[in-house]
Amino acid sequence: MELLILGGTEFVGRAIAEAAVERGWRVSVFHRGRHAPPPGVAVLRGDRVAPGGLAALERGAWDAVVDTWSGAPRVVRDAARLLAGRVGRFVYISSRSVYAYPARPGLAEDGPLVEASPDDGEVDYQRAKRGGELAAGAVFGDRALLVRAGLIIGPGENVGRLPWWLRRIARGGPVLAPGPRDLPLQYVDVRDLAGWTLEAVEAGRGGAYNLVSPPGHTTTGELLRACVRATGAAAELRWTDPEVILAAGIQPWTQLPIWIPPGELYDMLHQADVTKAVAAGLRCRPVAETVADTWAWLRGLGGEPPQRPDRPAVGVDPETEARVLAG
Repeated sequence: MELLILGGTEFVGRAIAEAAVERGWRVSVFHRGRHAPPPGVAVLRGDRVAPGGLAALERGAWDAVVDTWSGAPRVVRDAARLLAGRVGRFVYISSRSVYAYPARPGLAEDGPLVEASPDDGEVDYQRAKRGGELAAGAVFGDRALLVRAGLIIGPGENVGRLPWWLRRIARGGPVLAPGPRDLPLQYVDVRDLAGWTLEAVEAGRGGAYNLVSPPGHTTTGELLRACVRATGAAAELRWTDPEVILAAGIQPWTQLPIWIPPGELYDMLHQADVTKAVAAGLRCRPVAETVADTWAWLRGLGGEPPQRPDRPAVGVDPETEARVLAG
């Protein structure tokens, strides 16, 4: 297989590139040169938002292209139009954020979507991802595969959610653990996303798929206990009711990453119907493996973990955490 990845040097794009190389595919990555490409790939240089920045893509043909873009939809549109007729399948790594809020529990791929346009410039994340889907579909039709990922974690994460928990727990001591501890979580390990995506390309799949673990694959308690085991830290998880955390002004998802208390937002982020993806071969590794491998990756960095410049840093500050723990 000949695969083109628009990006391919960080987190999701890199995981897909590495998985494709492992399968013996011929992989080309198109990027600006700010990060080292994965070993074994061909490199095409360009800046897709600059005038003439797609020149390196004006020649060549591929079985599939993978695009992880999360900015202006018209950037996806322009790349899709340029590659039309020379690419067999267009894979767009989208998001479950494309569903209109609030999304009911158990929402499948036919749920209501946000309003967006493939011609949009800079818009909010939800409309950007939906506009990207529309851009891919307008050019490639049923040859467009829309991977609607939820929370993505695992080695290489550059948003900082699981890395924050691992580093916090590694410091030891009392840890503010948001309850309920048995609250089910949905996420996808980036390597499972990559493997499923490549298998879907081989199978010739198109259309939209919710790509997160089945409901109940893990819980908040299982995730944080896995962090304690992986780090070997002398950490004490202090389980705290959501009402106490919220009353202290601590923001779910950002200041306590991954965690969302029960309610509408929780239903949207952690209660998706993934029947379609599972039927199409989605396999999710145990949370303990994801956590342990992410910790091993972090320890091997020898410095600060990567952080996407377009995403704010996550995590609650030690002073606020200590104040809440003190009651």
